[in-house]
Parts: sequence; C-alpha cells; structure tokens
Amino acid sequence: MENIFDDYAEIRKNIQPIDINGLKGRMIRIASKNKKFSKKEILVIYGHHASLERIYGIADEISKYGNVTAPDLPGFGGMDSFYKIGMKPTLDNMADYLATFIKLRFRNKKVTIIGMSLGFVITTRMLQRYPELSKNVDKLVSMVGFTRKDDYALSKKSIRTYTALAEIFRHRVPAVFFYNVILHPSLIRIAYAKTPNAKKKFENLSKDDQKKAMDFEVILWRDNDVRTYMEMTLEMMRLDNCHKSIDMPVHHVSVKNDQYFNNKVVEQHMRVIFNDFYEHEAVMPNHAPSIIASKEEAAPLVPKSLRKVFSS
Repeated sequence: MENIFDDYAEIRKNIQPIDINGLKGRMIRIASKNKKFSKKEILVIYGHHASLERIYGIADEISKYGNVTAPDLPGFGGMDSFYKIGMKPTLDNMADYLATFIKLRFRNKKVTIIGMSLGFVITTRMLQRYPELSKNVDKLVSMVGFTRKDDYALSKKSIRTYTALAEIFRHRVPAVFFYNVILHPSLIRIAYAKTPNAKKKFENLSKDDQKKAMDFEVILWRDNDVRTYMEMTLEMMRLDNCHKSIDMPVHHVSVKNDQYFNNKVVEQHMRVIFNDFYEHEAVMPNHAPSIIASKEEAAPLVPKSLRKVFSS
C-alpha cells in the first residue's frame, strides 16, 4: 500500500515556516489545482495526536475545493510551546493563537474552517472569544469534533486513567522523565504496540504498513511537547464549550464506528451552541484515517454530502 510518507519531498515543498508572537513552527500551504476554487481559502486545524505530516493526506484531498492552509499548534508537531514565552498551554491561549493566525493570514478574506477533533474544540472556543471573526467564516466544519466532556464514549475507568496520568506528567520534572524514558523510541515500539489504542489503529494495516505506522508514532510522540500534550488532555477531559452560543451553522462529520465519541450526544451539545447542525456520516473503521494515510485513503473522511457543500 503506497502512502504519503513514501515521498517526503512532495510534503516538504508545501510546508512553510511560521513565526507568531515569537513561536516558531510550520504550516501546510497547498494551492488548489481546481481553477473553479482558485480564490477559495480553507483552513484546517489538526487534532491532539497529530502533525502536518499526519494530516497531509486529508489536506491534499481537501485542496480539490480550495487553497488549503494548515498551521502547527504551539507545542504540537515540533512547534515551540507556550512555555517558551512564559505562558501555559490552555484552551483559551490556543484559541487566541488561532485568532491571531487567522487575522494575520487571511485578514478580511472569507475562509472555510475545518477543525479535526481537538482542532474543532479550539476553533469553537476561538469563535466564542472572538465572535467578530464569524463574519469571515463562510463554512464551519467539524471533522469528528466534540464540544463537551460528556461526548466521550470512553469508559469511566479510561477517563479517570487519562486524567490521572495527565495530572502527573503535566509538571516539568515528571515530563522530563516521560520524554526521556517512557517515550524512548525502543520503549514506544515495544510497549505502545500492545496497548488497546494501538491495536485498534493497526488492525487493518499490513505488516509493512504497521512498521511504517509505528515508526511514525515514534515521531508523533516525540515531536509533541509533553507538558502541552498533558495539559490539553486535561482540557479535553474537563471540556465544556456549551456555555456560549455561536450564531452560525456547523457541518459535522461523524464516524459510525467512532471509538471515542457518542455521536448522539455530540449532536445534542452542538445544537446547544450553533444555530443549525448538519451531519455527514463517514464510512470508516475508526475515529480517523491511519496515521500514514495517503490522499486516497483519507478521502472517506470527506463524505459525498460534505463534498456537495464544499462545491456550492
């Protein structure tokens, strides 16, 4: 199975450096090859366990409908963390960063925003804190996003475990131990593959692709700032974005077999926040495409009904 990581040169030519408020990172910029959408702008915000390389396949697929921009988030994908400038990686600070990026990059242009999982959480909080930016958003899309802690389909035991671990490793000294010991490449390859999460991710991959996926998991885990990763885990475990409404509709991509979220509850909470809700069901085996998914393999995350919305 061919995948995008067989050709890093193709990825590198569409990645540019960014520097926002002293935080250095990168962004994807893919110009649409479709002349019909040559003036349309699409902003993609990735999720919790992600990088530009991981979402390149879906970004490339979405570029059929406009020029795609996808920035790093502080502390993720190798970008400097908020700690570098004396700030904490809170949800509000992530939202402020995203608002700054939009103002600098798009100014008064109309833009379609696609938030993937945590990316949608950050986008929602941004629109709540900066309602004036709503006039610049022509379409808002949630790709397996959520808005409240009750949206999880995880067991109470799993939530307690994730919360307890994040509480420990969000601190400086434990985070250093976590990075140098628990996230040692050899230990990731030995231990992570045995976790239920990894087994679910790898179950539909060939042995060759399992190896590629594990190699990339090592990069993903070690590129993320540990304290940022843990702080954002806590934010997600305690999330409540239902405190303020947003006067615009949302298009939500759900996955029938999503192992993380209860789609019915997700819809209920989104209807509390947004003035309308449109669901687009993606036919996929998991919450998201494989971390080594090519453009073609990531395509199911954009259902036909959503493609019609993009084309309108």
